[in-house]
Amino acid sequence: MYLLNSFSLNMLGNFPASIEVKEVGEEEARDELLRHGLDSAVGHADTAAVFGGILGLDVKPERRTVSLEKGDRVVVGQYRGPRLPEGATTLPEGATIQWMVVSVR
Repeated sequence: MYLLNSFSLNMLGNFPASIEVKEVGEEEARDELLRHGLDSAVGHADTAAVFGGILGLDVKPERRTVSLEKGDRVVVGQYRGPRLPEGATTLPEGATIQWMVVSVR
C-alpha cells in the first residue's frame, strides 16, 4: 500500500472515477501499512523521516509517479504547518499530520 504525502487527481489512472477519503488516526494508518505492506511514495527526505518517526516505521524517501486504479487504496499523511526545517525528524511546533485513507472507486 502506498504511503503518500499528498494526493492529486493526476494519480487517477482512468476516468470516470470516484474517491472516498476517510480520516484515520496514526495507529490505524500504521496498521493499514503493516497489513498491506508499506510502499513509500513520499518524495522528500525530511517528510519521510518525520512520517517514520511518528508511525514507528522505516519510511524511505522515494520520488515516483503513482497511478491508481479502481479498487486501490493509499494512506496519505497531509502535513499542516510551517515549512519543515532542513533536516527535520520531528514536527515543528504548531504542525500536525492529518492521516487519511483514500480509496479509488
